[in-house]
Amino acid sequence: MTQVYVSIGSNIERRKHIASALQLLAKEFGPLRQSSVYECAAVGFESAPFYNLVVGFETALSPGAVRDCLHAIEDCNGRDRTAPLGARTLDLDILLYDDLVIATDGVVLPRDDITRYAFVLGPLAEIAGSLQHPVTGKRLADMWAEFGDNHQLLQRVDWPSTATS
Repeated sequence: MTQVYVSIGSNIERRKHIASALQLLAKEFGPLRQSSVYECAAVGFESAPFYNLVVGFETALSPGAVRDCLHAIEDCNGRDRTAPLGARTLDLDILLYDDLVIATDGVVLPRDDITRYAFVLGPLAEIAGSLQHPVTGKRLADMWAEFGDNHQLLQRVDWPSTATS
């Protein structure tokens, strides 16, 4: 089985779509390790604030099959793919697939968002801090401790944990 980490984001009916994603991911992949949920401003475009978190799970599916499953869950939640940067009901992205490093069939691993965005690295380090980034070799907790972009502020949201470890 492969350990996979996925980022989850929503800024349209955030609670509804995040709850739906968690339910559908657990149904598809089994027990989830779940970070806290954080609110943060949209990055790169003007829009309502997002809720973001990261989940981890084990699967025997290939990276492409996981991506297809994530897209199906997004579609079930009304994801509009016509505008690449904008408000969205649900955004699910594979961050890590064990320590695989690939760029094929529309899947790039590890996802470069890990090193760029607080709303990805912070929650990922929260549940997988001891893991090493497959490219940099740094522990995720150390990367988070060194992350210096104060413009990406995260505010923890009161959210019931559904994590199972």
